[in-house]
Amino acid sequence: MGCDFADSGGPRGGGALVWYVAYGSNLHAARLARYLRGGRPAGAARAYPGCRDRRPPRRTVAAVLPGTVYFAGRSPAWGGGSAFYDPAASGEVPCRAYLLTLGQFSDIAAQEILRSPGADLDLTRVLADGRAELGPGRYETLLRVGERDGHPLLTFTAPWGVAGAELAAPSAPYLRHLAAGLAESHGWGPWRTAGYLATRPGAAGHWTPGAVAALVAPAG
Repeated sequence: MGCDFADSGGPRGGGALVWYVAYGSNLHAARLARYLRGGRPAGAARAYPGCRDRRPPRRTVAAVLPGTVYFAGRSPAWGGGSAFYDPAASGEVPCRAYLLTLGQFSDIAAQEILRSPGADLDLTRVLADGRAELGPGRYETLLRVGERDGHPLLTFTAPWGVAGAELAAPSAPYLRHLAAGLAESHGWGPWRTAGYLATRPGAAGHWTPGAVAALVAPAG
């Protein structure tokens, strides 16, 4: 599986490190910070306990993966469809990769599935096979999508693809975080962002590019 990058920072620290590849609301650094340090993201209905290791990512890079993002289910934090990644679908997915410790990645994964952080994931299977299903639910499927600088690129998604998903429209606050993350990591403006988000499965037919652009464009 190919992956294209644009670097934005030098290395810091050491230890057992992995790249967490975000494609949903964690594209937005301020939203990811709530997983790392704890707290309630703007517009969310719940707060997060944070990671055992609350340091910021050691590096951040922009990334593009093959596949598609789609919105499905109902997010307990945002009240609309959540973003999931289907690597088998056609298209390209703008992402953002954060260089974290294994413990940080594990604690973020735990918070995504509404569990308490505190235990490191066993990555043996995903590193060997490229995929590991830790359970049947949302964000319980780990994927290895490549490697950079000797560290694996990992993400999590649902065990089903877009064809088997119960598609659902994302909420406005959720889309704002995705849009902010696309602007930060890829330099996208409101209209490019709107054209992308409004055409993702689940959003298409519920959100128009004009409505998303109005949602994310700066006031005035």
